[in-house]
Formats: sequence, structure tokens, C-alpha cells
Amino acid sequence: MRKTADRIRHAISFEVIGLAIITPLGALAFDKPLSDVGVVAVVGATIATLWNYGYNLIFDITLNRITGTTLKSVPARLLHATLFEAGILALLLPFIAWYLQIGLWQAFVMDLSFAVFYLVYAFVFNWAYDRIFPLPEWKETGQSVP
Repeated sequence: MRKTADRIRHAISFEVIGLAIITPLGALAFDKPLSDVGVVAVVGATIATLWNYGYNLIFDITLNRITGTTLKSVPARLLHATLFEAGILALLLPFIAWYLQIGLWQAFVMDLSFAVFYLVYAFVFNWAYDRIFPLPEWKETGQSVP
């Protein structure tokens, strides 16, 4: 299982890279000022970073209890990314509607668009992260990232 410092590096790098991609794309896609999308993105990233740490810890503990390892198969990675995004969607929807002064439907469409982006991004990022920073279990057993 990953140590605290590794989890912190993971969460911060995930959010910083994600912000650099999503802020200009969101401003362009939703015809909103870059600064407004930037505020939504930074607040979202802050909430997501906290959620990321706690969620990944809970997911790994649960996965370890069920399977005896924290090694993730492709289906487990898909479940991991989907549940993460569903949680962050519910957490951010009210903030987006309030801050941008838009209706809940518009906020939902924006939030869902961000979630779809982050669903794909989370899958790719976590796979790459596991290759760059392999789990101790992989080092011990000589396994490669699935």
C-alpha cells in the first residue's frame, strides 16, 4: 500500500496537471471568462485533492480487504475512476451553480463535462503514475502494472 508522502505527491500532481489542461478548455467550451473558470477549477481542485486523498485511501483499504492486494485490474481501475468522479460531481454541483450564477441544469452540464474529462484523465494519469511510481508490491514480486 502507498505511504502518506506518496499519496500526497499523487494528489497534488494529479490536480496541478489537470488544472493546466481543464481551465483553458473549460473557458473555451463554455464561453466563460478564463478567470471565472479558473476560480471554479481551483476550488474544484482543492475539494478534489482532499477527496482524492480520502477516497483513494478508502478504496485501497476496501480493495485490499476484498482481494488481498491493492493491485488494480482494468475493471477495478474503471470502477475506481467512476466512483471518484461521481463523488466529486455531487460535491461540486452547488458551488458551480452559485459561483457562476447559472441554473442547476447548466451547472450539471458543466460539472458533468468536467467529470467526463477527469474520468478519462484519472484513468490515464493513475496508470501512468503507477508505472512511474510502482507500488511496493510490484517491486517485491517483480510484477508490472496491468
